[in-house]
Amino acid sequence: MSQASDIARLLYEDIRHVALAPYRGAKEIRYTVNGLQEGTIPPKKVAWTVVSTMAAFLVTAMLMFPIYWILTIALNPSGGVYTTSGVQLIPNTVSLREFAWVIGPITTPEAISISLPFIGKLFSIPVPGAIANKYVFNPAAFGVENIYTSGQIIQYGKNSAYVALWTVVIGMSVILPGAYGMSRRDFLGRKRLLYVYVLLTQVAGSLGVALLISLYALFNLLGFMDPGASTRFWLAVYYAGGAVPFNTWLLKTYMDGIPISYEEAAIVDGAPSWRIVYEIIIPLAKAGLATVFVFVFLAGWTEYIVAQTILGAGQYTLPVGVYALSPASPGFSVAWSKFAAFSLTFAVPLMLVYFFMQRYIQQGLSFGGMEG
Repeated sequence: MSQASDIARLLYEDIRHVALAPYRGAKEIRYTVNGLQEGTIPPKKVAWTVVSTMAAFLVTAMLMFPIYWILTIALNPSGGVYTTSGVQLIPNTVSLREFAWVIGPITTPEAISISLPFIGKLFSIPVPGAIANKYVFNPAAFGVENIYTSGQIIQYGKNSAYVALWTVVIGMSVILPGAYGMSRRDFLGRKRLLYVYVLLTQVAGSLGVALLISLYALFNLLGFMDPGASTRFWLAVYYAGGAVPFNTWLLKTYMDGIPISYEEAAIVDGAPSWRIVYEIIIPLAKAGLATVFVFVFLAGWTEYIVAQTILGAGQYTLPVGVYALSPASPGFSVAWSKFAAFSLTFAVPLMLVYFFMQRYIQQGLSFGGMEG
């Protein structure tokens, strides 16, 4: 509970920091103006700050322009990627119709149920008829004509969340004890195992098509792709396995920087190993854990090629769903505004993850020896 409360407190501090940014900016400007009038702040210092800030805004604007361009396409239902009337930084028509089409109709469920792989449905609670199957969000209010052809992103998002969740659960269950053992325990074959981990981080990606074909044959042979099989779960197992070598090595390198004297003091006090890990190692390694968590999450959330090969039509994840709107899809006329809205909606969870965890990622990469 202490770890969960710490995470909740940090999220609250980040949200509060963002919400109060305009107030801090106005306060800083008022302080600077008063300092210039009273002569306590040198004008050269203010001029240098203004120039460096404008340069930073310019670089940021250049980096963010592709995202803005996609946003203008998504907000213009009749627009496309190209136009004969020249570059339009501000679209003539602004509408949220395409985002409403992407989200689709959202209704209250008829029952709330929880299911687990291989176990099936754990329980199901029916929702009272007065509030069941009622619209929470109706895209027809935004001008979407046929609402029942929209809303695929909800199902794709559920599939992506399912795969990413199990990728994180399985991956972190292996990475955390593996990194701790390699960092703190001296067992037979430890060095050779470390070499194997380094080798796997370099070799797996170079196998390319051969790995994809063998993976498809293996999934087919073991029945993981049969109707009714938990294909998404086994795909998450594959993602977690692929994320283990690099992230174990990264977290192990981070744990090497934690002074061992803390553990020795806990051992003298009679603390068991599990308590040392839970109360000392995990809190001190939270920056490294956050970095590894993001990498493992992205492995399950953004991967496309294997998901496109393994998953059936009803199990598509978000990257595969975006491909369904691409020009490569046979017999499908590309609607670029819908494609742009879908892509931006798909990217929102990634932006939120990076936004709230950026400081931990920077610490984790710098202490893990990956600082550029």
